[in-house]
Amino acid sequence: MTEHGPHTEEAGTRALLDAIATGDPQETLKLGDVFAGLGKRSFGMLLFVSTLPAFIPIPGVGGAISGPLVVLIGAQLLVGLRKPWLPKFIARRGPHRHAVARFRDMISPWLARLERVVTPHSPALLDHRVASAFTGMQLVLLGLLLSLPIPFTNFVFGGLLLLFALALLERDGRLMAVAWTAGVIAVAVFGVLSGNLAAMAARWVDLLV
Repeated sequence: MTEHGPHTEEAGTRALLDAIATGDPQETLKLGDVFAGLGKRSFGMLLFVSTLPAFIPIPGVGGAISGPLVVLIGAQLLVGLRKPWLPKFIARRGPHRHAVARFRDMISPWLARLERVVTPHSPALLDHRVASAFTGMQLVLLGLLLSLPIPFTNFVFGGLLLLFALALLERDGRLMAVAWTAGVIAVAVFGVLSGNLAAMAARWVDLLV
């Protein structure tokens, strides 16, 4: 799959999820394909799909998968990329369609209510260089936190990351402002106060240099 349909840049989030969930349930939905044809919404769909493993009810597994992916997405927004990039070994992997369909069915009632109140609004909070960098910085920090073995937090971080993803998908700057606020609180409570985030970030920097 390389295209979701003729009007993917205008379709709502539920319609996009319906499109990518349609097909052979056992087929792998490659991460490199999920943002094809989505334009400015590319980061939102990639973030959405990358967050799904966070909801795996097995301690440590979901965060170990989703965390690094979220960090990679956030780093690209932080440096100002306009379109997501994935290494080939990651781009070829992804969830099965049946997993996306199951998750879509689970959140559909909540998503239907949210879509009634979100609209494309305040694009500067999404596209301005400083705003995009701030979003990227928060995603990097939240991805690091998700990677940490903090008990009972995967669903919390997963839900928060879905809020960022939906703001990007629905092109709603007001929803992004809500996500920023919740993100700052989460980083303060689970990261700065515990001291684990700074230590982990330092280790990652050491590996990079």
